[in-house]
Amino acid sequence: MRLKKMIAAAWVVLVFAVVPMLCAAEEPKAERVWPVQVDEMVAKVKKEIKLIDMEAFKKIVDNKGDAIIIDAREPEEFTSGHIPGAVNIPRGLAEFKIWKAIAGFPDKTNTALKLYVYCKLGGRAALTVKALRDVGFTDVTAVDMKIADWVKANYPIER
Repeated sequence: MRLKKMIAAAWVVLVFAVVPMLCAAEEPKAERVWPVQVDEMVAKVKKEIKLIDMEAFKKIVDNKGDAIIIDAREPEEFTSGHIPGAVNIPRGLAEFKIWKAIAGFPDKTNTALKLYVYCKLGGRAALTVKALRDVGFTDVTAVDMKIADWVKANYPIER
């Protein structure tokens, strides 16, 4: 009888202690590669700019009109798959590259273009929108989404 109680106790420990630890170990937490201050800065910027979610953005992609979609990721990220019709202007160069890429500089510079900016997680899009507003663009919106969610929803991607 004592042996049965010990086996039962071992199963309880296994089920309630060891199994949850093993399950947690299967999905490692993403390693933080920047300090929390960066997340705080992005959150602050998101309060100052115009944002839309993925569903609103999908409607714009489906019926683009005169809107311009900017992918703020790095070129290698862009070539791995991007929103159809997007122009790649990486976050780090947005203030410099936008002029010739889409704004018509120097002949007919247009800072009233309707711009929608997305990236991998939403942070670079927000910072890009702020930067473009700071240099004079007036109709710039950040897409607050993860590109992985776009793909998961089976929305279109170009390669």
